[in-house]
Amino acid sequence: MKHSKGLVIAGLSGGSGKSVVSVGITAALAKRADRVVPFKKGPDYIDAGWLQLAAGQRCYNLDPYLMSKQSLLSSYAKHSDGADMVVVEGNRGLYDGVNAQGGYSTAELALTLDLPVLLVVDCTKTTRTVAAMVLGCQKFDSRIRICGVVLNQIATERQRALVTQTVEHYTSLPVIGAVPRLKKDIFPMRHLGMVPHQEYAGSREAVDYLAGIVEENVDLVQLEKIMAPVRVAPSDTQEPSPVSSKIGEKRVKIGVLQDAAFQFYYSENLEALESNGAELVYINAMKDKELPEIDGLYIGGGFPETGACRLALNKSFRASVKKAAESGLPIYAECGGLIYLGESLVLDGEEFPLTGVFPIRFGMSAKPQAHGYSIFNVEKKNGFYPQGLEVKGHEFRYSTVLHWGGSDTDLAVKMTRGKGFINGRDGLVRNNVFALYTHVHAEGTPQWAVNFVDLCCTAQRGRSGR
Repeated sequence: MKHSKGLVIAGLSGGSGKSVVSVGITAALAKRADRVVPFKKGPDYIDAGWLQLAAGQRCYNLDPYLMSKQSLLSSYAKHSDGADMVVVEGNRGLYDGVNAQGGYSTAELALTLDLPVLLVVDCTKTTRTVAAMVLGCQKFDSRIRICGVVLNQIATERQRALVTQTVEHYTSLPVIGAVPRLKKDIFPMRHLGMVPHQEYAGSREAVDYLAGIVEENVDLVQLEKIMAPVRVAPSDTQEPSPVSSKIGEKRVKIGVLQDAAFQFYYSENLEALESNGAELVYINAMKDKELPEIDGLYIGGGFPETGACRLALNKSFRASVKKAAESGLPIYAECGGLIYLGESLVLDGEEFPLTGVFPIRFGMSAKPQAHGYSIFNVEKKNGFYPQGLEVKGHEFRYSTVLHWGGSDTDLAVKMTRGKGFINGRDGLVRNNVFALYTHVHAEGTPQWAVNFVDLCCTAQRGRSGR
């Protein structure tokens, strides 16, 4: 039986370089081990995509806000089972949470998973103070097992030696690596994060480059030694969840738009659809002429604004989506997917036509219009969520609603946390289409996948006259 081992990689803050280090370490370990499984803490698609590319395995999200502790541990155990190594990338600073007590922080996640922490520290224009910051993290909560330090943004050999000496002297923690200040920007930034690897020319070369940087500057043998065993067994974390009675049987085909414009899908959401009987068919909204023969369509988030011209030029595909929506095809759309179902997107005074399923003109703002966790209550009938259900999710958008030809009463859900589509409401419904700004996680809302597949089955039977 294979025994997995792993650790959590954390930083002192967002932008500390933990993503660069995490991707590099994951890629370097993947060259040495049969199977490295990456996880990303929190509601994040972009970092998870880079980790997935680095590992050559699906990356999974562990979010203690969106998921119960039991479902989080169940997902962690299930997906790490059979791995050689597990790498969990944290988010923000190690102790940053939603309140003064650090709720839902990376530190709290490390405790839940019973894993040690590798701390990444940005050493820009500093030396001995690094030791003070590491010591502060070490003393702040003695339950957190900080097992080692990686120095980032090291400018000179003298700085590396001085920082290493002071950190090891004052904290007794090993400095297992020192990543130099890179001469080129490997991960260009957009909004609050990195550019998705699907949009990045040479993404595979970038990952290989980071693997080489880590191999040259991080002691991977020592890294493996400070990893801890994965102590949670899949059989210890089972919890009842609403699943189809025909789980595992491939009953429907669900199309998934996946291209440079639409990339935001949790691996857990895709797997939940598959486990409930869906065969996934991946579709390119920029290149494909029309929708293939499918029983449902899932349009995730992304950056449709960066591909607006190509999306608009593909008239036959846009027309096929609208026709499918009008004929009753179940369609679930999140954020960027919602935008694509609108009439148009206005960018710098130029208007790009979209599918026109809903009478909405969207624009883009220079500032975030919604950012963070959200909660909604389902008030109106729809095919995906039962009335009365409370759903936790998250929002992240720069888009604005310039014009909407509907009313608040048309929207199916009421936001109790977050902004939603407009006036504290979200969830546009038309036939079997459900579109909203809120992203959901299947491990936190298991009804989503079950209902999606069941709706596809019902619509399939209706089309065939059975």
